[in-house]
Amino acid sequence: MKKTLLSGNEAIARGAWEAGAGVGTGYPGTPSTEILENLVTYPDVSCEWSVNEKVALEVGLGAAFAGSRTLVTMKHVGVNVAADPLFTAAYTGVKAGLVLVSADDPDMHSSQNEQDNRHYAISAKIPALEPADSQEARDFTMAAFGLSEEFDTPVMLRTTTRLSHSKSAVATGERTASPVKPGFERNAKKFVMIPAYARLRHVVVEERMRRLEAYAETTPLNRVEEGSGKTAFITSGIPYTYVKEAFPAAPVLKLGMVHPLPRKLIEKFCREHG
Repeated sequence: MKKTLLSGNEAIARGAWEAGAGVGTGYPGTPSTEILENLVTYPDVSCEWSVNEKVALEVGLGAAFAGSRTLVTMKHVGVNVAADPLFTAAYTGVKAGLVLVSADDPDMHSSQNEQDNRHYAISAKIPALEPADSQEARDFTMAAFGLSEEFDTPVMLRTTTRLSHSKSAVATGERTASPVKPGFERNAKKFVMIPAYARLRHVVVEERMRRLEAYAETTPLNRVEEGSGKTAFITSGIPYTYVKEAFPAAPVLKLGMVHPLPRKLIEKFCREHG
């Protein structure tokens, strides 16, 4: 591996390419725009802007159903537009991995409102990952594709403005081939969400959430950093970097998977540091 100075957006594009993504779609909007602008510069990946975020996600779902790992990018308010196919995609699942980047904008640097789109992950019942720096942006993007295929679900990668536009050193690797066999397989009970089939898929969604909850307890995406002092922190994303700067010696439970939460791990950390 070699190290390169990358912004969070550049690192997400790099991670998608290294993970073998074949398609990138999205709708431009700060702080997400540079992801697709960088992904299109890599070979062997087809990228396109869509007329809106809903269409972008639908294009991405079609590609994933056909066996191509796909990255879909948008800013936080764009997920409002894409919510219709997002909630249904949680029922249909995917074939190849599908990662939805929600680039949130705390303090409204370039947006008309503030949204915490982790709430969308909770409502749609899909897993959400939140990187804290550019290295994790690359690593978590790659992990998200594997998670998507393992649990047959879209995965949200939630970023914020500070992560999107700040730069740090990133260890990069080479592109790997997607493990998914290309080609669309007809399966109406999985992909056609008329009520009779959707009721059956709802059972699948609930069972998947139980498996994801168990996964959250042991995944290395969540980690405990031992330390000293009377104050301990549970944090994720960019706030983790602020904690490490202000309280470098403090114990920290650093959450990389922010939905579902590792409740047993959190309870144990609180008991030990309460």
